[in-house]
Amino acid sequence: MAPLPPTAALAVSYAHCDTMVRQGDKDRWLAALFAPADRRADLMALHAFNLEIASVRERVSDPLPGEVRLQWWRDVLNGEGRGDVMAHPVAGALLDVVGRHNLPIKPLLDLIDARVFDLYDDPMPSTVDLEGYCGETSAALMQMAALVMAEGDDPRTADLAGHAGIAYAVTGLVRSVGRHASRGQVFIPADMLAAEGLGRDEVVTGRDSPALRRVRQAMIALARRHHLAAAALVGTADRRTCAAFLPLATVLPRLTRLERHQDPFASPPDVPQWRLQWAMWRWAGRFGRG
Repeated sequence: MAPLPPTAALAVSYAHCDTMVRQGDKDRWLAALFAPADRRADLMALHAFNLEIASVRERVSDPLPGEVRLQWWRDVLNGEGRGDVMAHPVAGALLDVVGRHNLPIKPLLDLIDARVFDLYDDPMPSTVDLEGYCGETSAALMQMAALVMAEGDDPRTADLAGHAGIAYAVTGLVRSVGRHASRGQVFIPADMLAAEGLGRDEVVTGRDSPALRRVRQAMIALARRHHLAAAALVGTADRRTCAAFLPLATVLPRLTRLERHQDPFASPPDVPQWRLQWAMWRWAGRFGRG
């Protein structure tokens, strides 16, 4: 079979990214629907790249193959990838987005480096380290999306991205304590655990206790603080960047549900999708109205 012409091959790559995000990251897929039609595919490429990196742990049997996969992506971004890099649908679409929008490479490389933590079973050292991890992953992704949406202008959304990304990521980590613990991962900061006289073992062995529930509540409080800080910045944000930050709208509904279910290892059923879409629609009206 003859190879597809470049434009046709890219169209296939972008379609692949759209399907991947729709199936694996519904929040960001829904948020992208609030973007202009000519920007949605670009956002899907960024989010598909994030999914690729975030899922490495789940697709390898031990850390070394995971390190190799992450290095492949570093080489791709640095222009050192071997073989036909563009044949990889996510890599092809991502490089096209980076090139057309002149996006900086360093935040994408930092995102990859931050995800090395996922490959190992070391506990998150401190709350500051957790915020840094969320900043280099979730927040960086929002800021890169904002750059795409701002059409080459400086969106001046770094602070908003920082707080929104941490609030969104920490909420997701609280929802996933049980799943992470079952495979030996602990994203709860060691200093939060130590404040209640706990350590990594109490988490990975699934030992529910009043102390662990207090730690869980401290994680929820951390997410709420960053959500509040982000909400204060939304009104002054460039309205064009709205779609980059709409996952933030899902934070409060999910935190409220988490607080009603006290078992830290049993994530409650998610908020119905129609409620999340409604929350995004309401939040979209708040952007740029400061």
